[in-house]
Amino acid sequence: MAKGSQLSQLKAALNQAGLSRPPQNSKKRKRTAPDEKDKEKQAAKLKEIHQKLNPFDVKVTKLKHDVGGRKIAGVTGRPAQSKQAGIEQRKKTLLKELEGKNHAGGVLDRRFGENDPTMTPEERMLERFTREQQRVSKGEIFNLEDEDELTHYGQSLSKLDDFDNVGLGLDDEDDEDRGQLDRDTVRRSHFGGFGDDAEDEDEEPARKKSKAEVMDEVIAKSKIYKMQRQAQQEEDETLRRELDQELDSLRSLLYAPDPSGTPGEHSAQIAATPTKLSAQDQEYDQIVRELAFDKRAKPKDRTKTEEEIAAEEKESLEKAERRRIRRMNGEPEESDEEGSGKKNLTKGHGGDDLDDDFHEEGEWNGLGMGLGDDTKADEEEDADEREREESSEDEADSASIDSENSEDPEAEEGDSEALVGMTHRTRSKTYRTKELPFTFPCPSNHDEFLEIIDGIDDADVPTVVQRMRTLHHPSLAEDNKLKLQGLTSVLIDHVLYITSPSTPRFSLLASLIPHLYALTKSYPIQSAEHFVSKLTLMHKNLKRGLSRGATQLDAKTWPGLPELSLLRVIGEIWPTSDKNHHVVSVARMLMGAYIGLGRVRSIQDLASGAFLCSLFLQYESLSKRIVPETVNFLANSVLHLAPHTFADKSSLPGFFPCQDFGSKQCASLAIDFSKMKKTTLGKPNLPQLLSDTDTSEQGKLNLLGLSLELLDRFADMYKSLDGFIELYDPILRLLDGVRSQSFPEGLLERLTSIKDTIRRLLKFSRQARRPLMLQAHKPIPIPTYVPKFEQSSSNYLRNRDPDHERNEAAKLRRQYKQEKKGAIRELRKDARFLASEQQNQQKEKDRAYNQRMKRVIGSLESERAEEKAMEREKTKEKKRSGRK
Repeated sequence: MAKGSQLSQLKAALNQAGLSRPPQNSKKRKRTAPDEKDKEKQAAKLKEIHQKLNPFDVKVTKLKHDVGGRKIAGVTGRPAQSKQAGIEQRKKTLLKELEGKNHAGGVLDRRFGENDPTMTPEERMLERFTREQQRVSKGEIFNLEDEDELTHYGQSLSKLDDFDNVGLGLDDEDDEDRGQLDRDTVRRSHFGGFGDDAEDEDEEPARKKSKAEVMDEVIAKSKIYKMQRQAQQEEDETLRRELDQELDSLRSLLYAPDPSGTPGEHSAQIAATPTKLSAQDQEYDQIVRELAFDKRAKPKDRTKTEEEIAAEEKESLEKAERRRIRRMNGEPEESDEEGSGKKNLTKGHGGDDLDDDFHEEGEWNGLGMGLGDDTKADEEEDADEREREESSEDEADSASIDSENSEDPEAEEGDSEALVGMTHRTRSKTYRTKELPFTFPCPSNHDEFLEIIDGIDDADVPTVVQRMRTLHHPSLAEDNKLKLQGLTSVLIDHVLYITSPSTPRFSLLASLIPHLYALTKSYPIQSAEHFVSKLTLMHKNLKRGLSRGATQLDAKTWPGLPELSLLRVIGEIWPTSDKNHHVVSVARMLMGAYIGLGRVRSIQDLASGAFLCSLFLQYESLSKRIVPETVNFLANSVLHLAPHTFADKSSLPGFFPCQDFGSKQCASLAIDFSKMKKTTLGKPNLPQLLSDTDTSEQGKLNLLGLSLELLDRFADMYKSLDGFIELYDPILRLLDGVRSQSFPEGLLERLTSIKDTIRRLLKFSRQARRPLMLQAHKPIPIPTYVPKFEQSSSNYLRNRDPDHERNEAAKLRRQYKQEKKGAIRELRKDARFLASEQQNQQKEKDRAYNQRMKRVIGSLESERAEEKAMEREKTKEKKRSGRK
């Protein structure tokens, strides 16, 4: 770079780069447009020259240890450019936020009546139209070119023949003020804005109009507009008369003919309209009223809430119940009373009427005409028989209860307690002879529920429960929630009641489970308490039976049909795959206690245990938790029922417990195939097996087939367990020891299939099993002793900590510190930028204020100067007049 001033350096740099202008010759040269590439090259050279001319724009960081050949980022920087880039970026972001800081966004609906729920849409539209017309007319109120009436002091100028009493102060009575205008009149008339005069002032020299000229102009214009309005009114009246005469044609356009109707009807309707001119006004008013009653579009039905649906269902049920009672009593229905009186009249007797359908009021039984006497007598006889039977049964039950209480006063220690009261268990089966009511009270206990459903078929009991839930929905009353919670316990008691021997009703149980599930889902805590209370009572009964003696025949150590039904319902309602559950965990522990602690004494115990094993199979189908009691019980069942080659306990394979093997009570459980006439394998009848009514060989055969099937299904469920080999290898050897020569064909096929399946699963388990090995570790390296450097000794060794975790923590601390410094630096730059922008805005406001004040002060000074000059002129005039 050449020495000297910056101007000389710039010229030298331009000449050296070839960017200076060539010398102008006298001869004219042909100019050629520069190429785009040449322009880019020139711009790059100019930029390089500009950078070299300003050495302070480049910041160079001096390296402490400079090594040649290294390229280190951040050594050179351009602070001015980076600062300018930061300012431009903040103008795009922070400045926009500052400008819109106090601005409220969003769209506000300011239409009239939009937020007023008391107004109908028609009223809103009418009021909006009125206000729009008022707004339009308000803007044109002083426009003399429009057709609206010009008003003065709230009165139309067209209605003022003279200008008396309009506030001009020209009355003849005021002699003192005659010929002068008051201040208000001057303000309104002279400065009220006569637009035409203001326009003329620009062309002609300003001249003050006299009062007479102003009033003449006003009167002339008012008369002109009055004539124009009268002409317009005459035209409107003429047009209105023409429309009245063409009313029939307008009606034909409004009321188009119906495509589905005949053209004759439309022509007759048009012909029926009056044509007299005197009746047109009345007809027009009548048509307008008819248009007001036209059918308008209605919105679709909205989705109703749960409370509204429950209220409607309750109202419909109550209405149906009232209609049913009126129909049962022979009274007319509500619709009949509201209608014509012809429906209430009794039917007249015909000539061949035998008078066999006569019945008195109040004897309607819902079965039809002509059946009242016979059916009533039959009902009376059936009712008498039922009363006699129930009284005898109640006496027998009370006698048995008294005898039990007298024999054992301490029943809690020895006898088992019933899960539900069975006082009405042996009630006679009644058939419904009347229509099912629509409203029912919500029972608080099971006895009330039995009274409600007394005489109702089992198929209608779910309907009764559904109507109870509908009538006592929680949203209809405050105490309905407690009533439905009580209904849950009532349904649990009824499940135990209907599954009690000797006539269990499983179809009714299946229809009640959905209602019990819905109530449990609504009130899980209360339902769980009811279920747990029943399970606790079952556990107490089991402990009482075990304390009496597990091998005693009168000890209740196995669940009956009601208990099994309750456990089955629990598996249907509650989730059984949870690890810990308030209801299922208790039920699982109780079932395990039944199977593990109970002793087999009869075929009923085997049937109950087999059903518990099937329940465990259902419970653990998802979680696949192992229950060894089930496999042990099924193995013992096979030993009790099937013939085998094992003589004593020592010859049995494996180590599963077999306490009842070879006992006297279990000796009669073995199947005697010689007594069987028909050897076909079927499904066991659980109610018959548990009620001690089916102890035949066929029942034992079916129970043996069920045990084998359950062993197969448990093997399929436990095949992925690590201990499957130890669990099922003894089972396979036990099945191999069963004598199957006398088995029927179906049982033999099942046994063979099960043994093949277990062998195959055991083979796969042995192939997948690997011996235990020590945990594989990486080879232990030779210990290296790294010296511990002191962190404060040298800056170079500060980041060389041998502890990796401590080194990473220090690295994170340094990064955090750097980021914090950078954030503080950026926040300070933002604050300086915002402060400078606010200062600039304040300066702009001050400058505008000073200019405005200067203009005002200048205008005041000029006016004061003119005033002083006028005063001086007046003073001179006075002096002159005084000298004269």
